[in-house]
Amino acid sequence: MDLATIIGFILGVGSLLAGFLWEGGHAGALLQPSAALIVFGGTMGATLFSFTPGDFKAVPQLIKLAIFNKPYDPAKTIDNIVAMAEEARREGLLFLENRIPEIEDPYLRKGLQLVIDGTDPDLVKNILEVEIYTIEERHSIGSNIFEVAGGYAPTMGIIGTVMGLVHVLGNMSDPDSLGPAIAVAFMATLYGVGSANLLWFPLAAKLANISNKEILLKQLMMEGIISLQAGYNPILIRERLVAYLNPSTREKREEEAAEEE
Repeated sequence: MDLATIIGFILGVGSLLAGFLWEGGHAGALLQPSAALIVFGGTMGATLFSFTPGDFKAVPQLIKLAIFNKPYDPAKTIDNIVAMAEEARREGLLFLENRIPEIEDPYLRKGLQLVIDGTDPDLVKNILEVEIYTIEERHSIGSNIFEVAGGYAPTMGIIGTVMGLVHVLGNMSDPDSLGPAIAVAFMATLYGVGSANLLWFPLAAKLANISNKEILLKQLMMEGIISLQAGYNPILIRERLVAYLNPSTREKREEEAAEEE
């Protein structure tokens, strides 16, 4: 489970509720089913209108991915590729076919299989680049769904507020009820703006961040596969791939390598 997602959501919502209660508000005043129906129902309807049903079916899986995503370990991937490069230098590329069942990542497994099958290096690179492009496109749709929802939600909140005010102004026979009724009307705006900035936009940003890290890992794998096929020295391959690590991780790996020596 990604604790940052859970903690961030709880901290954001909790801070708003705490501030509201601190000023003397009542939690029950924030529960307005009609406003919630207008905002969340309208947002979902407009978002569904913007995408295909097939795209929308992925929403539960995307939410699950944002909450339970597993962190990528590029350093471990580098170690695996370098180990395979060392085996290929000793035993030959065909020997790596024994490693295929052990590789969990489909992209790395596919690239290695292409190399073992003797595919032309340019074609291998082209196939792997197309694979990365399709992954990027697929991921962009997922993050765009929540980004679009974040754009619609505040507008739906305003629409809900206007509808509430129309109802209030049409029933002005009881002046004492105007204040509470107007407050209820403005709850739709709160739901719209709040859901956009505490739910939809953060989910979109989270998925985009996960996608960027996965794409970077795939690019690292592609570079490693191409280098392995070219027969580069394992030490050189490691140097080429370490460039994909962030500075702190790179320094840590260099310190570990120095200690081993």
